[in-house]
Amino acid sequence: MKKSNPTIAYFKNSFTELRKVTWPTKEQTLRLTIIVSIFSLVVAFFFGLIDYIFNIGFTELLRLI
Repeated sequence: MKKSNPTIAYFKNSFTELRKVTWPTKEQTLRLTIIVSIFSLVVAFFFGLIDYIFNIGFTELLRLI
């Protein structure tokens, strides 16, 4: 009995599984992209604000020394 190449079997199985995937619609993709973008901006603003506050605190601490 001939053994199949494991690499070829892997890709065949992968394509078989990809056919079973339920892909999001264009509207869902757009909506989720907007949500992720807004969330990323909010988190970036939050960490920027925290960084700014710590920078001021560290600068004031160095002035005391």
